[in-house]
Amino acid sequence: MIALSPDSKNRRVTIKDVARKGGVSTQTVTRAINDMPGINIRTKDRIRKLAEELGYTPSRFAKGLVQGAGSCVGMVVPELTNPYFHAVVSSVVHHATQRGWQITLNEYPSDADNMMLAIEQIAAQVDAVIGWSGSGLAACQRVLGRRPLVLLDPEYPGAAGEVSFDYVHAAQLTLNHLISQGRTRISYLDSSPPQGLSVRAQAFARQAGELGLPLTFLSAEGSAKGARTAVSSLTETNLLPDALIAFNDVTAIGAIKALAAAGRSVPRECSVIGMDGIAIGELLTPELTTVSIDFNEIGATTVQLVEDLLDGKVPPGAMEAKRTLKYHMVLRQSS
Repeated sequence: MIALSPDSKNRRVTIKDVARKGGVSTQTVTRAINDMPGINIRTKDRIRKLAEELGYTPSRFAKGLVQGAGSCVGMVVPELTNPYFHAVVSSVVHHATQRGWQITLNEYPSDADNMMLAIEQIAAQVDAVIGWSGSGLAACQRVLGRRPLVLLDPEYPGAAGEVSFDYVHAAQLTLNHLISQGRTRISYLDSSPPQGLSVRAQAFARQAGELGLPLTFLSAEGSAKGARTAVSSLTETNLLPDALIAFNDVTAIGAIKALAAAGRSVPRECSVIGMDGIAIGELLTPELTTVSIDFNEIGATTVQLVEDLLDGKVPPGAMEAKRTLKYHMVLRQSS
């Protein structure tokens, strides 16, 4: 059995490894693996045997370059009915199809076990998978083997590629805006995570602490209905804040509905700010102020990262495989 050096045990065997061990060019390896003309049959057999011993399997992406077939990338998505996920998927599909790629989409209920099942269902059809973070990351990567898993908004490190969103910057933009408005009783409406605060809420808590700004936290089911129920209860007390930051635009919509039903004026009595920048925010009355992420940038960055991982320009898990996008403030009528 031919082995690679000890420091390469945990990385993917590449065509360059096979060429180096076989004393041939990468073009010769390509001809041998893909049964192309212009190569001696003994050399072809030797290179194929060597590739098998090294554990080298050409990716569907590489085969596509040689044979003219398009690459196929999987997306596993929680809650596709949520307009946020719909906007991200739309952007990824747009940028992938510009490269001639196919996208295989699989939806799953939001938990780690279901994400792994969704990956298992499409793994044999794809060269890479784009998904959202979950605690079962290691198991998901095992299902994919050497095919890269690229996570959006990761909570846990360890994926081949990561596209993160700068929540600290979003918190700075939001809190500085509310301070400039003279708001002093600010609450954050979180999405009811299993324990503690969500990653987004944690960023707001840290930034509020640095500013010396009191910030209270409310919890609601992560939906417009859940937010409406939580804020409706709040309007019946004397604890209504003068500013409410919502986990996302969907929960902000629920908050505005609850305040309107209670006869509370937005933004005069309570300023409301959402997060993400989904299109429906412009259709509300009052129109929703939000810290917005550029969905086109998400798609462009993610697809480019997948391409860089597939063609070997970026090693899986390397610093170059971690990209961070920033939010920007969209001021409208609700704050």
